[in-house]
Amino acid sequence: MSGSARYLYGDDPVELNAGRPKARLTVSNTGDRAVQVGSHYHFYEVNRALDFDRNRAYGMHLDLPAGTAVRFEPGDTREVELTTYAGHRRLVGFSGLVDGGLGSADTRVRALERAVARGFLGARREPVPGVRGTGEHGGGES
Repeated sequence: MSGSARYLYGDDPVELNAGRPKARLTVSNTGDRAVQVGSHYHFYEVNRALDFDRNRAYGMHLDLPAGTAVRFEPGDTREVELTTYAGHRRLVGFSGLVDGGLGSADTRVRALERAVARGFLGARREPVPGVRGTGEHGGGES
């Protein structure tokens, strides 16, 4: 063997993210430049000119094979399928909206406040079931 790994797969199709929750969202690129989103990028934090329901995308990424992407040309509207992150579910980086565990209500409230303040389209202060501080005024009960 030359030292490089080889993987042999069966002839049957491989189901990606089997048994994981999924969501379908309609996304519009309102910007003047194309936006490409990689398979494992936290969809909630994608380019601020992409307009979609960001609350539904929280904790999710594109349901695509690793290393692939979706491209949104200016003015395009398309539907995407998302799936939840697995593992420790702790996100850091991306656009700097989320910095912590996805299961933390405080992390989610801070992410929403940052998204609204930074002008991310589709980030709305709507109540999120079970998460205080996501109501109409951002700081009240929901």
